[in-house]
Formats: sequence, C-alpha cells, structure tokens
Amino acid sequence: MALPITEFPQYFTATNLEWQKLLKPDKYKDIIIDSLRFLVQDKRIKIFAFVIMDNHIHLIWQMMPDNDPEAVQRDFLKYTAQRIKKDLQINHSKVLEYFQVEAKDREYQFWERNALSVELRRHEVFVQKLDYIHWNPVKAGLCNVPEEYKYSSALFYETEIDNWGFLTHYVD
Repeated sequence: MALPITEFPQYFTATNLEWQKLLKPDKYKDIIIDSLRFLVQDKRIKIFAFVIMDNHIHLIWQMMPDNDPEAVQRDFLKYTAQRIKKDLQINHSKVLEYFQVEAKDREYQFWERNALSVELRRHEVFVQKLDYIHWNPVKAGLCNVPEEYKYSSALFYETEIDNWGFLTHYVD
C-alpha cells in the first residue's frame, strides 16, 4: 500500500532535552548535517532551509512520495541521538549523565518528545518561517547577519551556492 504524498513542506523544530546545549560542539552539528544529507540522497526528503543551534534545530523539509512523515522524523531523531550517544560514551561520559532518564523505553534521551511539525500551506507562511530560521542565530547573538552563521541555509539563499550538497531552493 502506497503512503499518502505529503503535499506541503513542513516546518520542523526539535529541541534538546531541557534545552541543554548538546549541539554546541560542531561535531554534533555535523552528525545532523550528515543525517540530513543521507535522507536527501536516499530520496526521502527535500530540504529547503535549516539552522542548527546549540540546543535545537529548525528545518523546512518536504517528504518525498511514499515516505511517512512521522517515520522519517522518528528515524532522523533516533539516528542522530544514537550517533551522539556513541560519541558521548567514548569521549564525554560525564556529559552523558545529564541525559540519563527514568523511562521504560530508554536509558538516555537527547531530544524532547513531541517535536513540532507544521505543514506550510501558504507561501507567506513559508517565507515567514524561512526568515525566522535564518535570523535565529542573529537573534541569539551568534552572528551579525544570517549568512555569517555556518550551520544554516542562509548563505545558500544569499549566494545560490549549495555548500551542503542537499538544499533545494523553494522557488525550484
């Protein structure tokens, strides 16, 4: 049975457990990037925009036909959590303790449950979310203009050069 096609792009936000700055080291941001690149290459998603902050991520993505949005979301968060956990176990065991939880289904938790996912049905809302994503690091004081922040799609929209190798411009 074919899954329904997701007609609309989605604005997606995932936050680290208790807003802890788990993603501050670039190596953890790179895990997110690698996972997004894989999902695009595997033809599960298109990515129109992203930003990876120290304690959360924002994406505008669209599921490709025959991909269940909930499954893609779940797999993305699970995979990134497993990769980060493995690195923490090897290199930062004291940090790993901050993510220990009393749950029946897991010993550690890196992402808050119930990530936000909203369909973007109107162009105006899409552009508003795109701007919000790109200005997030500026508002956080990490840069002066959006395109200065490395872990974002803002430079792509400024120069039309995809340094990440997985972005799709929203007008394409």
